[in-house]
Amino acid sequence: MTARDRLPTYFISHGGGPWPFMDASAFGGEGMWDGLTAFLRGLDADVGTRPRAVLVVSGHWEAPRVTANTGVRPPLLFDYYGFPEHTYALSYAAPGSPEVAARAAELLDAAGIETGTDDRRGFDHGVFIPFMLIYPEADVPLVQLSLRDDLDPAAHLAIGRALAPLRDEGVLIVGSGLSYHNLRGIFSNDAGAAAASERFDAWLTETVEAPEAARRNAGLIAWETAPDARAAHPREDHLIPLMVAAGAAGDDRGRRIYRDRMFGKAVSAYRFG
Repeated sequence: MTARDRLPTYFISHGGGPWPFMDASAFGGEGMWDGLTAFLRGLDADVGTRPRAVLVVSGHWEAPRVTANTGVRPPLLFDYYGFPEHTYALSYAAPGSPEVAARAAELLDAAGIETGTDDRRGFDHGVFIPFMLIYPEADVPLVQLSLRDDLDPAAHLAIGRALAPLRDEGVLIVGSGLSYHNLRGIFSNDAGAAAASERFDAWLTETVEAPEAARRNAGLIAWETAPDARAAHPREDHLIPLMVAAGAAGDDRGRRIYRDRMFGKAVSAYRFG
């Protein structure tokens, strides 16, 4: 694969729980999910070519060391609570790819990053919910990679850098989280929470879109110093997948490709390359 054929990397906001498969009127109004639905359904076209597999880093899997799901047919992990009964009967039979999982582990090992494997864990909702919209036919293999549970931003940028060769091997790298993840704030009607989300979102977009990768990455490492950083992310599990996508981007510049409001709070998604 030539540099021209190199796949981009993405950080997507994956919404909350099984959101596309519920009555939106019960969660804030008809049409509230339309923007995110359209964005995710359009991601295949945005990539521009069908990858041979997707490597997904979700904010819903943490492990002491970076761990690759090596399952051939991973089940679904319904790791959400209190939603309608039918949302626990969803199906998405995307295959895994032990080959791509092994290649990812090989690259990480070569970079001195301790890795593990897991052939039993199911795809969590940070994977299967958005990909039910991105690849609805479940015809693209998915490999889920865990976060490291220290949630260190510099370490996850390094993880992304180690995985970057996959982009030239037909593997799409996607970080799946939320650019704003304060559950108390997201359901609050407090104007202050909405304003905080806007300030953090503006900083995050300016940082991701920095023309120099070194400047971008330095900003991401120091994300806690951003305006309203902890108001947007009391815990950073849903932000750290962005670091992997940015690290895998190398010198490719980032740009925002989606912006919306979720319960009045700013959320964004980004593409690199």
